[in-house]
Amino acid sequence: MTSRILKLTVFLSLFVFVSCKKETEKTTVSAVTNSVEYAKGFQLYEYPDFTVLKVTQPWQDAKETFTYVLANDLSKIPDSLKKEVSIQIPVKTAVVTSTTHIPSLVALGESEALVGFPHLEYISSEVIRKNINAGKIKELNDNESVNLELTIDLNPEVIVAHSMEANNQKIKSLENAGLKVLLNGDWIETTPLGKAEWIKFFGVLFDKNQEAAVYFNSIVTDYNQAKELVKDVKELPVVFSGSMYQDVWYAPQGESWMAYFIKDAKGHYLWSDTKGTGSLSLSFETVLDKAQNAEIWIGPGQFTSYEELKNNNKHYTEFSAYKNRKVFTYSAKKGPTGGVIFYEEAPNRPDLILKDLIFILHPEKLSEYTPYFIEALQ
Repeated sequence: MTSRILKLTVFLSLFVFVSCKKETEKTTVSAVTNSVEYAKGFQLYEYPDFTVLKVTQPWQDAKETFTYVLANDLSKIPDSLKKEVSIQIPVKTAVVTSTTHIPSLVALGESEALVGFPHLEYISSEVIRKNINAGKIKELNDNESVNLELTIDLNPEVIVAHSMEANNQKIKSLENAGLKVLLNGDWIETTPLGKAEWIKFFGVLFDKNQEAAVYFNSIVTDYNQAKELVKDVKELPVVFSGSMYQDVWYAPQGESWMAYFIKDAKGHYLWSDTKGTGSLSLSFETVLDKAQNAEIWIGPGQFTSYEELKNNNKHYTEFSAYKNRKVFTYSAKKGPTGGVIFYEEAPNRPDLILKDLIFILHPEKLSEYTPYFIEALQ
């Protein structure tokens, strides 16, 4: 009788121990707070031995969440997460697919990790171009996205990809070849600081969470200090944006990234009351009727001079902003192979964009400032 009781006691003790262990593991995995503050498209949960990265908005209106688990020692990933894509960090070799990914690599001191990219001519970073010229980075363009065969031959530890839809056959082919593909949705973000916070996505890959956080926090501080400069401004200059492409004038919607900047810089964007985060499709007549007397024209497409504007469409000259030489472009500053620096660096440096716009709209607030991205048309 005593023996049976002893065995039962041991069994129950083991049962309780295992149950507690499982419960502790479950609690630990669910107890950590998401460390992402501004971005809506991803989440980070940092544990002592691993980090869980969840991409919740890899493309517009995505319904699926993609989970990646990153660790120095993959054996320390709990069983409950082993079904997810696991990545050993720090990553040593990577392929990225958007120029918006480049500044994060440079800021984190990881430019040497980049081994392949589609359309190398779009990259403007001096550091990365030096590696391109040295033959360290492979051209992966196949006129659509990354070249499948060349990417497989490179065998990078990770591929940071962007996709417009759920059924991306190229990504599936790369995954079927055994490559680890992480979806990046920085382009979906609509707020300045939301876009910039994606540097934390790359911080995890290179085991530089802290460095990424410090870098991002400095951007937040600079951005908020710039906002303080104009917090008491009462008179808002009237602003419009965009230009014609074929027969359509494309302009930022009222909840878009650029509209957000104009608001923070204390400008009155004429289409600020429209819904949506993409582009408006307008007729020239509609824009002329509403914006003919607007004070400031920001972002006239690819045009960098008043002569180009006039030669493309003589009706551009009918806007007061054109007549008064108050047109400003982000397309003038280019890298050595023609890439527009704004498209590459701007998402990571919202503080500089905001300062550029404050200088344009309220020059008395930044009288000694030299614009970085957005310049007066020539």
